[in-house]
Amino acid sequence: MSKNRPVFLDLWRIRLPITGWASILHRISGVVLVLTTPYGVYLFGLSLSGPAGFADAASHLSSGLVRVLLLMLAWSFLHHLFAGIRFLMLDLGLGIDRTGARKSAWVAVSAAVAVALIGWGIRL
Repeated sequence: MSKNRPVFLDLWRIRLPITGWASILHRISGVVLVLTTPYGVYLFGLSLSGPAGFADAASHLSSGLVRVLLLMLAWSFLHHLFAGIRFLMLDLGLGIDRTGARKSAWVAVSAAVAVALIGWGIRL
């Protein structure tokens, strides 16, 4: 057994490349989507129960904090979509080289943020 192994590994000091961030954010966004699905289904069912249920669901979504959470949920969905397409392209052998992988990671991360902010601006 080699004695050159690190004794203490400080995970907060490791600098990940953008490809690593895209991968980790893809996993986090998937978890966020799974965890928020039951609440979304509840609100959808509530909104379909009648005019009073629709008004109740709308009141759930009208607070400022919930609107910020909806923006984060929109980012989560968009990042998961764009990063998923990126990973499908990598599985097909497109953009496997270092330069292509970095470019596609930057596109996935920045496109999710840009489209979420554009959508947020249209709703205002």
